Amino acid sequence: MPRLRFDRHELAGAFGDIGTDLPLIVGLIAFCGLDPASVCIVFGLLQMATGVVYGIPMPVQPLKAMAAIMLAQKFSPGTLAAGGIVIGVVMLALALTRSLDWLARVVPPSVVRGIQLGLGLVLAKLALGEYAGADGARGYVLVAVAIVALLALRRQSRVPGPLVVIALGAAYALWHGLSAPAGGALVGLSLPRWGVPTQDEFAKGALLLALPQLALSLGNSVLATAQATRDLFPERAVGVGRIGFTYGLMNVVAPFFGGIPVCHGCGGLAGFHAFGARTGGAPVLYGALFVLIGLVFAPGFATVVRLFPMPILGTVLLMESVSLMGLVADVAGDRRQLWIALLVAAAVIGLPNGYVVGLVGGTIVAHAIRRGWLGVPVH
Repeated sequence: MPRLRFDRHELAGAFGDIGTDLPLIVGLIAFCGLDPASVCIVFGLLQMATGVVYGIPMPVQPLKAMAAIMLAQKFSPGTLAAGGIVIGVVMLALALTRSLDWLARVVPPSVVRGIQLGLGLVLAKLALGEYAGADGARGYVLVAVAIVALLALRRQSRVPGPLVVIALGAAYALWHGLSAPAGGALVGLSLPRWGVPTQDEFAKGALLLALPQLALSLGNSVLATAQATRDLFPERAVGVGRIGFTYGLMNVVAPFFGGIPVCHGCGGLAGFHAFGARTGGAPVLYGALFVLIGLVFAPGFATVVRLFPMPILGTVLLMESVSLMGLVADVAGDRRQLWIALLVAAAVIGLPNGYVVGLVGGTIVAHAIRRGWLGVPVH
C-alpha cells in the first residue's frame, strides 16, 4: 500500500470524520466569533500536512473538551488560542522527555475508555440540551429527517451520511435565511489573520481550557490513537511519542494564525478507515476542501453558519457522541474494568476538572485493584 493514494476510496474516506469536525467548527465560528477564513485554511493545511507526514489517514480534529467548554461559556477567540498554545507546549514537553511512553505503560485501557465515555456523554448533553430543540417543532422535524438519513446511509461509503446531513442543513439555511444574495457577498479571497493572546487570556486559557483538555488528550488523542494505529494499520503503527510531538507542534503554531486547537483522535482514524481510506491521501483531500473554502468562500461560509440550523448540528454531534461512547465495549467483558470506566466517566461529567480527576483517580484505583489493595478479587 502506498503512503499516498488518490482514488474514489480515499475520496469517500475523506469524509469519514466530518460528522465530528464540522459541527464543532461551525459552532465555534457561529457562536464564539472565530474568523472563518483563518479557521478553515489552517485546519485544512494541518490535515494535508498530517496525511503527508504519516502516510495513513491520521485525523486532525478540533479539541473536543475545549470546543465544548467554549460553546458553553462563550470565551473570547484569544482565550481559545491561548489554551491551544499552552496545551501544545505541554504536549511537546511530554513527548520530548518520553513521558508519554511512561504514561502509555501506566494508564490502563479501562481509564482511557472511561474518559472517552465521559466525553461522549458531555457531547450528547450539549447536542440534546442546546442544539436539538433550538427551532421548536420545525427543529424536531429536521432532527427526524437527519437521523433517518444517517441511519439509511450508515453502511455504505459512496454517499457519506454526515455530509448529506450537513448539505441538508446548508440548503435549509440558504432557503430559509437568505433572499437572493449577491454572488460577491458570498465569495472573496481571504487569508489567515495573525494574532497573539493577551496575558489575561493566557491565564484563563491555561486554567479553564488547557487543564480540562489535557487528560482527555492523553487518553483519547495520544494513547487510544496509538492503539488504533496498531489495530488498523499494524504494519504502519505509530508510537505515542510521535503522535504527541505532532499534536504539540500543531498547537504551538496554528493558534497564532487564527486556527483552532487540534489533536489526533482514535474516533477520527476509525471513521476514515470505515469510509474506505487506507493512506494519507484521504486527509490531504479533506484538508484541500477546507483550504478552498477558507481562501475563496469564507464570506459565504460565515453567512451560512450564522443561519445554519442548530438541530442539524445537534443530530450529527449526537451520532458522533454515541459512536465515541460505544468504544467502552472494549472493556465491557471484564466487570472490574467496566466499573472503573464507569467511575471515570462519572468523574468526567460530574466533577470540576473531571478529566484530570478521572485520569489520575481511575489509574490509582485500577492499580490498587490489580495489586489487591482494595480487597477486590483479581480473578
